[in-house]
Amino acid sequence: MAKIHDVTLTLSADLPIWPNHEPPEIRPLRSMDAGGCNNMSHLSLNVHCGTHVDAPKHFVADGYGMDHVPTDVLIGPCVLAHFPEADEITPDMLDGLGLAPGTERLLLRTRNSGFWSDFGQGFRPDYVALTPEAGRWVVERGIRLVGIDYLSVERFREPGNATHRTLLGAEVVLVEGLDLRGIAPGPYELICLPLKLKDCDGAPARVVLREP
Repeated sequence: MAKIHDVTLTLSADLPIWPNHEPPEIRPLRSMDAGGCNNMSHLSLNVHCGTHVDAPKHFVADGYGMDHVPTDVLIGPCVLAHFPEADEITPDMLDGLGLAPGTERLLLRTRNSGFWSDFGQGFRPDYVALTPEAGRWVVERGIRLVGIDYLSVERFREPGNATHRTLLGAEVVLVEGLDLRGIAPGPYELICLPLKLKDCDGAPARVVLREP
């Protein structure tokens, strides 16, 4: 059986979150320890918390929501690229990957993955992300899905949210908050299953990579 890697962050109140966002809350509604007939919990979270998917509606006023994200984009062959020394992802770096024609899904592992080893650092504004020019490169190459190992594919405080607007405006699916620690670069099968939330701009997801 092919090895499967779970690259999803575990949701908890300790998880680093975007500035001014509320942390996820898992609150018990009923407890067997307190005499209840079962255990039951309530979950409250921002849909862009932890490992999640962005729908076009996140930055495109008339873009579609999570319930219309094509499933054929979320599941299929992908390439995982590793840029351990990068401070940002540029078109030249992406050119250097020599991606095969027809590549539709690209995941980016950077030094960001190391941030997940210590939640005590909190949010890290120095995370690695794509430049707006790299976003245009993705669109021009016909890539339909991009994933990255921090909470945004876009640099912190990017003017005009240019990278998001370029990618989501072209209906490129974004998978953010991946945990790619220890995952070797190369080809995989991506299986990404976000919650099917009606007309919503994003959704938490369970994401796994299956080795070929």
